Amino acid sequence: MNPETIHILLVEDNEGDIWLTLEALHQAKINNNVSVVRDGEEALSFLNKQGKHLRAIAPDLILLDINLPKIDGKEVLANIKNDDHLKQIPVVMLTTSSAEKDILESYKSHANCYITKPVDLDQFIQVVHTIKNFWLTTVQLPA
Repeated sequence: MNPETIHILLVEDNEGDIWLTLEALHQAKINNNVSVVRDGEEALSFLNKQGKHLRAIAPDLILLDINLPKIDGKEVLANIKNDDHLKQIPVVMLTTSSAEKDILESYKSHANCYITKPVDLDQFIQVVHTIKNFWLTTVQLPA
């Protein structure tokens, strides 16, 4: 699968982190296929093509924050992995939390990986390049 054709769903409520992630994705040459939703409820609406997201494109990869309003990221993850139509989509927990409890709960709910966001822009860009190289270049995703 060509990384340029991958559709990423970014689930993030912090505007600064949204900007950082989009900038890092842009620098990694992934800039045309990213949808952003800002809370857990909207993420589930997007994934289930409900409300204003009736024409949403199913993502190939989800970057999911834990600390979200309305429905937290761990609950969104559990919903995704318990849904036969969604559970094959890889979910990367991309969050500021490095709490062991959050890491364990995420993996118990079948997160595909857990990454703590670096605060430094250059390190964050490197993390996104690593995500691109692994999830969008090395790994074969389901069609």
